Amino acid sequence: MEKQHKVGKLTARERIDLFFDKGTFVELNMLARHQCYDFGMEVRRPWGDAVITGYGNVNGRKVFAYSQDFTVLGGTLGFTSATKVAEAMRMAVKAKAPIVGFIDTGGARIQEGSGTYSLLFYEHIRSSGIVPQVSCILGSCAGGGCYSPALTDFIFMVEGISQMFISGPRVIKEAIGEEITNEELGGPKPQSQISGNCDFVVKSEEECIEQVKRLLSFLPSSCYEKPPIVDTGDDPHRCDQELLEIVPPEPRSPYDMKGVIRHIVDNGDFFEVKANFARNMITGFARIGGYPVGIVANQPMILAGSIDCDASDKAARFYQFCDCFDIPIITLADVPGYLPGVKEEHKGIIRHGAKMLYGYVEANVPKILCVIRKAYGGSW
Repeated sequence: MEKQHKVGKLTARERIDLFFDKGTFVELNMLARHQCYDFGMEVRRPWGDAVITGYGNVNGRKVFAYSQDFTVLGGTLGFTSATKVAEAMRMAVKAKAPIVGFIDTGGARIQEGSGTYSLLFYEHIRSSGIVPQVSCILGSCAGGGCYSPALTDFIFMVEGISQMFISGPRVIKEAIGEEITNEELGGPKPQSQISGNCDFVVKSEEECIEQVKRLLSFLPSSCYEKPPIVDTGDDPHRCDQELLEIVPPEPRSPYDMKGVIRHIVDNGDFFEVKANFARNMITGFARIGGYPVGIVANQPMILAGSIDCDASDKAARFYQFCDCFDIPIITLADVPGYLPGVKEEHKGIIRHGAKMLYGYVEANVPKILCVIRKAYGGSW
C-alpha cells in the first residue's frame, strides 16, 4: 500500500470505496484462488486472485466494476482472475448495467499463459452496444492486455501514472533500435493527442473517479433504457443575446465553437470527449431541456474546421455510440470541406470520410443539423 501511495496511486480497494455509494458495494467471488501449482505458484495463492469484482450503486444507479490489485502478484491476470472479470461483465449485461474497469496490471500471468485475455475480449465484444463500458488506466497496461480497454467505449488516463502500449521501450529498442521512454511512448499525452486511444486525461485518481461518475450521468444504464432526464433549471425558452456576438460574419474569421456550444446547452455544461485528439472536430455530451444529447461540431480555430482522417474517425465513433444508446445528435457545422493535400489523400481520406458519413446515416436517433456559417463541398 505504501508503494502505491508513494507514486500517487490508490489501492484497488480504495478505488472501489471512492467509486460506489457508501455501503452499497457487493463483492463477487472474493474467495477465488488460482489453480496453478507450477513454477512455485503453489505457495502463492492469494484470496481474490489480484482483482476485486462486484456491483453497487453510483449516484443511486446500479453499476458493475472490477479493480485490479497491483499489490497482489503485480495485478497480473490469470485464468481465475480473468474468469472473475468475465463473469462480472456477463452479470452486467443481464442486469442491464454499465461496467467500469480500474486497470493497474503487470499483464498476463506468464505462469498460466497469455490465453486468459481472450475471456475478456470475448465479453467486451458481446457487451458492446448493450451496456456502457468504461476503462480507467491507473498504472501500466502493456502488451495484448491493451486490447481490453481498447474494446470499451471510453478510456480515462491519469497524468504521471498511466501508461499503455503494445510493445514497451525495451522491446522497441531491441527490435528496431529506436529509443523512447515509457511516458513518451504510451503516456496520457501521446495516447490522447497522437493516437487518440485515450478519451479523457485527468490529474489524479480522485478526479478520474469523479469524471467517470459525471460521464455515466449522461448515459442510460443500457441500450434498453432512455438516457436519464435531469431538471437542470435552465429555461429552454431563454434568449441569449451573447450568442449573436460570438460568430463573426466574415466566413474566414476564426472563433471558438465551444463558446457557441456552451451558450446553447443547459447551464453551459459541456462534457467534451477526446478533447486533445483531432481538435478540428469537437465531440461531447451535454443536456438541452434536461435531456442528454451528443454534440458534434467543427472547430474553426483548428484547420479552419476542415475535416481530416482523424476528425472523421473521431466523429464516426461518437455517432455510433450515440446511436447504440439512444442519444440524440446535434451537429453544428461550420466547415470549408475535407482537408486537401497529398498527405490526407494517401492516408485514406476517402475511406475515413466514408466512415463518418456511414456512421451519421446509420444512426437511428433524432438528428439536428445547424449550419452556423457555411458547409461546403463533400462535408455538406
